[in-house]
Amino acid sequence: MIEARRLHILRAVADHRTVTAAAAALYLTPSAVSQQLTALEQETGHRLVERGAKGVRLTPAGEILLNHTHAVLAQLERAEAELAAYGSGEAGTVTVAAFATGIAQVVAPAVARLVAAAPGIRIRVQDAEGDASLPMVLDRQVDVAVAVEYRGAPPADDPRLTHVPLYAEPFDAVVPVGHRLADAPEVPLAELAKDPWIGPYPGNPCHDVVVLACESAGFEPRLEHSSDDFRAVVALASADVGVALVPRSALRGMDLSGVVVRPVDGVAPTRRVFAAVRRGAEEHPLIRPVLQALGEAAQA
Repeated sequence: MIEARRLHILRAVADHRTVTAAAAALYLTPSAVSQQLTALEQETGHRLVERGAKGVRLTPAGEILLNHTHAVLAQLERAEAELAAYGSGEAGTVTVAAFATGIAQVVAPAVARLVAAAPGIRIRVQDAEGDASLPMVLDRQVDVAVAVEYRGAPPADDPRLTHVPLYAEPFDAVVPVGHRLADAPEVPLAELAKDPWIGPYPGNPCHDVVVLACESAGFEPRLEHSSDDFRAVVALASADVGVALVPRSALRGMDLSGVVVRPVDGVAPTRRVFAAVRRGAEEHPLIRPVLQALGEAAQA
């Protein structure tokens, strides 16, 4: 009989592509992961993984088992949810990973709502970019991720996750007060093709939004300054060292005295924010109220 914990290890190896990375995500040693994979191969009677110079890949038999693994683990999540509901599930801890402005925009207001609506639920919040929070959910390091759609992100129909859309917001152009386009009511991105740019590091979902928006306008941005902190991005623009695109909510409460903020001419680049949980966990009596509170905070 196949052990479910070994299926979880198989999926982690498929997600992370190396035994070492999967072991780190699961808080196991690489040798323990290798032993469990070997045991799983013995249980199934098939070779499931192949090791190479670039890491680990699943064999055709491994891919077949992985497809069933998604369904099995989702069903186990549903079983846990029903058992928790049976035992009332009125008290417990839910861990939420979210990026900084997502925490300010929806997570903190959701926590405030839950204090009154579900006082037995304790929320633990971790600051994590969207590209980090989704793997944290899949690796069971956190229960809920508030993330941003980005190039390479698991799609909405990913069999491992349930997505709950929260909100979408445009990016605005941020230019120094003395910039040639400072008086324009809207900023055409193509007019910034020769400017130096300030933006997030590669890997940050907002980096992808900026680069894709510029590529759609016909150029590749010359990113001379990098920071994942939008306060630092705006401060650098105030110092007249470049231009930037910044999500509108990230600009709230900032000192904007040294910059001009303008809408983007035409179709504005947009970041779409969603909550994600492991598929099957959305009905857990502790997680369901958290997702509801996040949705209500986003609508407000």
